[in-house]
Amino acid sequence: MLSAARISAIALTAAVFTATAAPAFAAGSAAPTPGIMGLDLPSATLSGAAPTAGASAAPSASASGAASASASASASASASASASAPTSAAASAAPLPAGLYGATSPTYDAVFRQGLSLMALRAEGVTPAVSAVSWLTGQQCADGGWESYRADPAKPCTPSQEDSNSSSMAVQALVAVGGQDAAVSRAVAWYRKIQNRDGGWSYNPGTASDANSTGLAVSALEAARTDPGTVVKDGRSGIQGLDSFQLGCSAPAAQQGGFAYQPSGSGKLVANDAASAQAALGAAGGFLPGPGATGPAATGAAAATPSADCSDSKQAAAQYLAKRIAAGGAHISAALAGASAAPDYSSTAWAALSLADDGWSAPAASAVQWLRENGEAWIQGQNGVPLSSALALLILDARATGLNPHEFGTTDLVAQLIAIGPAPAATPAAVPSTPAAAANVAAKSSGKGLSPWWIFAAVLVAAIAGGTLFSYNRAKGKRS
Repeated sequence: MLSAARISAIALTAAVFTATAAPAFAAGSAAPTPGIMGLDLPSATLSGAAPTAGASAAPSASASGAASASASASASASASASASAPTSAAASAAPLPAGLYGATSPTYDAVFRQGLSLMALRAEGVTPAVSAVSWLTGQQCADGGWESYRADPAKPCTPSQEDSNSSSMAVQALVAVGGQDAAVSRAVAWYRKIQNRDGGWSYNPGTASDANSTGLAVSALEAARTDPGTVVKDGRSGIQGLDSFQLGCSAPAAQQGGFAYQPSGSGKLVANDAASAQAALGAAGGFLPGPGATGPAATGAAAATPSADCSDSKQAAAQYLAKRIAAGGAHISAALAGASAAPDYSSTAWAALSLADDGWSAPAASAVQWLRENGEAWIQGQNGVPLSSALALLILDARATGLNPHEFGTTDLVAQLIAIGPAPAATPAAVPSTPAAAANVAAKSSGKGLSPWWIFAAVLVAAIAGGTLFSYNRAKGKRS
């Protein structure tokens, strides 16, 4: 008979495996403020020992019942992730906003997933519905930023609850779709206004800077054709703010080039994979949707891996990610304290984007190939409901490495994303033009996908046999 603790672990594992739970940032770093964003869902926190060199920190999860109580009892490190999942019966029953991508609760990640979805579809030649773009611009606050989600856009925003991560996705999406210069200009002014004195940015204005938020802010500014080196507060630029989180030549070799989420209480930096995966894109001057691959996916000896000097911020960051991917067997792994390492899908996807943008085609291609072969359960999320953020990230990954997102394993990623959003204004000839048609294509392409009951059964066996696994993202949502 299973103990209550084991049942709690199994419940948490199920949430994690189906992408409704995610890793925390540094257990030993300053606690992030509520709601750091990554991909679809709220989080409660679990404690864990400080991560080993290069490891992601302890996971955070949105879990109910015994698992939630267990998490609360051991909470000591805050998290960041997201994985679309309703947080209550009321939330799941509420109608979704018209124009929004995704079929899960919008409460914690609506703006973030909308931005990613718009960028991914635009990159594939799809002209999004006017309602999809107007929904995003309608969420913008009067001062130029975005909250994670506003159920009633007529009500004014709360400045302290505005979300720099979601705002970054919104800015990059509006640049990608075009014709939104006024909204983008207001957002740039907002980023200037909320910049911290150390040159960086926090998730919520007025709190401590962190590497993820700073990296995403830098990418948003780059997309908006604003040099982050010229965005300065008290003599410190955005680039200097981002550099302050990176471990240099004096760090242990395994951590050189990586980014800490935040310094520890003593000021020590410990490389964190999730932080590094997103910060590296900004450090390289990159932004989404990225330039795309210039040819077929590079694999094996045909794709040379650049060498890097630890004093070269951009290349050292890429080398750190390449080493972490290689160490995990073509993906990034992370572990809950006391449990075996498990795949971190979101960090792997972000790392691949950063590596491809910086010209490290071989490790990027190997990571995306691994996601192609192993990412179905992540895509389907909780209860088999596709996660728009996961689909969008994988579309961008496929594009960056020369793979076909319409034949991503058994999945047509583009059709699945169109199926859970408003009908596009225009599509290429080979792309379904309505959600219904897209759903039909997606159902055929995903016929070999895993059912949610099979996924839960697999998770149950893994939890009993090997301890608690945890998955991926940076979860957006409440913090305990």
